[in-house]
Amino acid sequence: MDFELTEEQKQIRDLAREFAQKEIAPIAPTFDASGEFPRETIRKMGELGLMGIEIPVEYGGAGLDTVCYVLAMEEISKADASHGTIMSVNNSLFCHGLYKFGSAAQKEKYLVPVASGKKIGAYSLTEPQSGSDAGNMKTMAVLNDDTYVINGRKSWVTSGPVADFIVLFAMVHPELKHKGTAAFVIDTTQPGLTRGKVEPKLGIRASATCEIFYDNYRVPASERVGGEGDGFKIAMTILDAGRIGIAAQALGIAQAAFEASVKYAREREAFGSKIGEFQAIQWMLADMATRIEAARLLTYNAALKKSRGEKFTRDASMAKLYASETAMWVTTKAIQIHGGMGYSKELPLERYFRDAKITEIYEGTSEIQRLVIARETLKQFQ
Repeated sequence: MDFELTEEQKQIRDLAREFAQKEIAPIAPTFDASGEFPRETIRKMGELGLMGIEIPVEYGGAGLDTVCYVLAMEEISKADASHGTIMSVNNSLFCHGLYKFGSAAQKEKYLVPVASGKKIGAYSLTEPQSGSDAGNMKTMAVLNDDTYVINGRKSWVTSGPVADFIVLFAMVHPELKHKGTAAFVIDTTQPGLTRGKVEPKLGIRASATCEIFYDNYRVPASERVGGEGDGFKIAMTILDAGRIGIAAQALGIAQAAFEASVKYAREREAFGSKIGEFQAIQWMLADMATRIEAARLLTYNAALKKSRGEKFTRDASMAKLYASETAMWVTTKAIQIHGGMGYSKELPLERYFRDAKITEIYEGTSEIQRLVIARETLKQFQ
């Protein structure tokens, strides 16, 4: 398989790298400490085309492929995973879903402003009692003439506190479980929607997350995405694509921790030698490098398959599973290599460690990824 990058792919990677290192890396510690949403840099990312990379130009995007998206995500997340999370939700969970399943009118009304970065999009599936068990949703959408009335409570809505529009999933026929769900585009300025408190999180702290409450929120039937009963299929299809983005995010976090560890091993002295001369440190660096490269190949493979229009469910889950667990492993070893300084907030290692953990949880936990991989593997060899 040829992983040689095209000139276009190299250009978007270099553009994202330059912006990330100049504009994002210097402010990342401040926004991590405050938990404030980084509106200015997100706005600039929109101007650069990074908030709708795969969306065609006529719908406000950059019109590039999935490999370009992965390359840009890695570079942004290498500087700050919070910015990577915001970028991932906007690109994968909102824009990709609406482009794939939305009507022409919905694309014009919602996709254009979000893909161009002028507005912020979000995705809302999880509820307090239903994360991976999406068929157990309690939020209801009841059709009344040509309007759905929505009541319920959604949790862990990434970008929820700042989102202009949300792709929301709700039950329309609860007796059918996951086959009775539907998707809607929600305008957060309309009455009946209340945002809860911003969640105090371990990591990705500048990526705002909250609960959202719906109290007789009215949405026209024209804003339903797809048909009644299509919600679960739409949600899972969107998550397949989103997992490639999270794999790239995890890859960026791991790469940042690895590069910091190599630099420290070359500079730090102990017992009269650079610590990079000690076999114990060398073996950690060797394992880091190997795992990161394997995660990168899995991620690029999934991205290539998606770009070519091939089925990529299994590949996306493999990439997300391995890259996220690699990020957690690499950041743990990076702190070990740095010793006491790795545990200090004076260096970004502890932030990488905190940010890495969520990649094993959101958009399907590692356990869910293993279930998906096993299910797809069993189908493949029937």
